[in-house]
Amino acid sequence: MAMNRDSIVEEVRKHRETRAAKFGFNIRAMVEDARKRQAKSGHPIVDLTQQDKAGKPRKTPGKC
Repeated sequence: MAMNRDSIVEEVRKHRETRAAKFGFNIRAMVEDARKRQAKSGHPIVDLTQQDKAGKPRKTPGKC
């Protein structure tokens, strides 16, 4: 049974491959870049290691 091609999945895989190649397929370099972009975004970041008494994650602005 042949699976249908999904153009969206193919596009995502193409971009993932391009991005990975940009960093020499070095996962540490990719994560470091993602953290830098995340910190620059100004969006609140959820830190799952810091939870309130009810067990809900606290939002920590600008912290990874």
